[in-house]
Amino acid sequence: MKIDGAQDGSTDWTHISMELEFFLKGAILGFSIAAPVGPIAILCIRRTLQFGRLSGLFSGLGAALADMIYGIIAAFGLTLISDFLLAQQTWLRAVGGAFLIYLGFKICRAKSLAKSEKVPHTTLFKDFASTFLLTMTNPMTIVVFLAIFAGLGLVSQGIWNAGWLVFGVFMGSALWWLILSEGITLFRHKITQNAMLWINRVAGIMIMGFGVGAWITIWWNVF
Repeated sequence: MKIDGAQDGSTDWTHISMELEFFLKGAILGFSIAAPVGPIAILCIRRTLQFGRLSGLFSGLGAALADMIYGIIAAFGLTLISDFLLAQQTWLRAVGGAFLIYLGFKICRAKSLAKSEKVPHTTLFKDFASTFLLTMTNPMTIVVFLAIFAGLGLVSQGIWNAGWLVFGVFMGSALWWLILSEGITLFRHKITQNAMLWINRVAGIMIMGFGVGAWITIWWNVF
């Protein structure tokens, strides 16, 4: 009985260590995918400077949720969904590009707010939803996940392990956005209203540039 008990305990620990391993691999992957500077990062930085840490954090969490959804599609082998999204990627990227141009133009025209002023901006849910939708308009993220999962031997590992993997992706991505928003918050009190006006303009132009770049890429591939 003792031997059986020892074996059961060893088996439990093996399962726990395996789950932890998948979670950590997912977290590293999610962190790495979120970290490169792009339109979402610019939005997060700008919203943190303009409206505070929660606005920046919720903006990042929207992207983190989208990454997790794409991770779920890749990890669980939902080929019907992935094939459909990849087949529609031209229209999705066109919509995403238009949304970026709209957001960039809106940011360029935004006024600087006093730090003590009550923020008359969109709700945190809208901050969250905007970056979620922007990230979801890039189905090529699925290809990235599929390639990385296959390269690391993380496919066909069972539903439970796949669940821990994609949960790790979300947490790793969320950790990056938390670090970024908290780090930018440290400098927020040093930004003058005049400087914030220029930050809005530069950020808006950069975001519009990403949108125009998406359209140029679509035009180049189609024509």
